[in-house]
Amino acid sequence: MARTVLVTGAAGFIGAALSQRLLQQGDRVVGLDNLNDYYNPSLKKARLRQIKAVAPEGAWSFVEMALEDGDALMALFAAEKPSVVVNLAAQAGVRYSLENPAAYIQSNLVGFGHLLEGCRHHGTENLVYASSSSVYGGNRNLPFHEKQPVNHPVSLYAASKKANELMAHTYSHLYGLPSTGLRFFTVYGPWGRPDMAPMLFARAILAGEPIKVFNYGKMQRDFTYIDDIVEGVLRCCDKPATANAAFDPLQPDPATAAAPHRVFNIGNSQPTELLRFIEVMEQALGREAIKDFQPMQPGDVVATAAETKALEDWVGFKPSTPIELGVQNFAEWYRHFYKI
Repeated sequence: MARTVLVTGAAGFIGAALSQRLLQQGDRVVGLDNLNDYYNPSLKKARLRQIKAVAPEGAWSFVEMALEDGDALMALFAAEKPSVVVNLAAQAGVRYSLENPAAYIQSNLVGFGHLLEGCRHHGTENLVYASSSSVYGGNRNLPFHEKQPVNHPVSLYAASKKANELMAHTYSHLYGLPSTGLRFFTVYGPWGRPDMAPMLFARAILAGEPIKVFNYGKMQRDFTYIDDIVEGVLRCCDKPATANAAFDPLQPDPATAAAPHRVFNIGNSQPTELLRFIEVMEQALGREAIKDFQPMQPGDVVATAAETKALEDWVGFKPSTPIELGVQNFAEWYRHFYKI
């Protein structure tokens, strides 16, 4: 019998791509999303149509719901009894967290707490959840690795993701819930979020409008292609976290535990300067960007780079898609989807 996988944030960028892969490999998928208007819901609905198009009969169902609705979420768990839960639902975006912190507290903290309760009470065998490279905050010691402390977040979004790791560990410790947190590094690709740099850049470049280049272009990001992210998530779905038998409470490892809880970076391990990324985008679109150089934004970090050996050792996978290929795929999708 096919396993049932609950994917929260299923209409989102990563959630939709993951749902399609799960369906293609024979899983039954229950998608959950509140379809909020943080960005245009029409893109989310288009992603849902893509999922439905690849879903075998009876293998896909979708529920419009917010994690903050604890009673409705518990009823969903009781009805579906998912063996695997992948939590990708969250109020996203670093800069928006400066404007509307309450949205992050409700979705990323209250909502995640409800999800943990659902897993606890309904026999979930494996929880995989999205954390973020933003948890490294003010750390400038590159590349980031999971054994580094993450005690200095520079946005509420980052703090909420660190809180999720702590909450999941507690449920692993108290209730034996296997949980794996994945710290995503700057995900991009077809069907991406409109508030992220690739979509903002593509729209402006093709319209002949200026693009904002923050910190005067002196930024580095570990751009990670969507297919690599999905592959890493899938492999963690197939390998629940286990306790670290060598865990030493006198010298505790932040990425493992005496409980079945693990935290992994998932990134391309190839940090790219923002100006180089723009150059690749220009080549893919066949247009030159008009650059509006801006100072650093509050809540931003100068550079990110992922050390991913722990993930590779755990599931035998390392992201490797070069930005030249990933951006080309993105540009082709963008032109087709928006008919430009």
